Amino acid sequence: MENGALKTLVAQGLTAMKAGSEVAAQATAEIRQDARHPELKAALEAGNKVSQSWAQRIEQALQEVGDASGEAKNPVLEGMYEVSRMIRRQAPDDTSRDLGIIANGQLALHYWIAAFGTIRTYASHLGMNETARAMQASLDEAKEGDGAHTAIAQRIMSA
Repeated sequence: MENGALKTLVAQGLTAMKAGSEVAAQATAEIRQDARHPELKAALEAGNKVSQSWAQRIEQALQEVGDASGEAKNPVLEGMYEVSRMIRRQAPDDTSRDLGIIANGQLALHYWIAAFGTIRTYASHLGMNETARAMQASLDEAKEGDGAHTAIAQRIMSA
C-alpha cells in the first residue's frame, strides 16, 4: 500500500471519529439525565470531559494529516446511540437502566479503543508522530474508562 493511500485512510478514519465525537457529546448529555446511580453520573460527567479532549486531539490529527474539511457521519456510534435510547426507555427499573447505560457505554468505548489503536498504528507507520502520540493517549483513556465502567457495574450489582 502506498503511503498516500494509507494517509487517505487515516483522514477518512479521523473524519468518521470527528463525527462520532459529536454523536457521543449529544448522547452523553442525554444519558447523564437518565442515569440514577451517583457514581455512574460522576463517571459520565468525567467521561464527557475526556471525550472533549479526544475531539480536540482528533481535530489536531486532521490538521496533521492535512484534511480537516471532510463532513461525515458515523453510523456505528449513531446506531449505538439509538440502541441506548431503546434500552433506557425499556428498562423496568433504575438499576437495570443504569446497567444498560454502562453496557452500551462500554460498547462505545470499545469502538473508541479500536479506532484510536488503529489510527495510532497507521499514523506511526506514516511518521505522523504527534497524531500517534495523541491517539495513544486517547486509547489509554478509553481503556481506563472501560475499566471504570466495569467496576461501577460490579458495585451496582453487589448493592
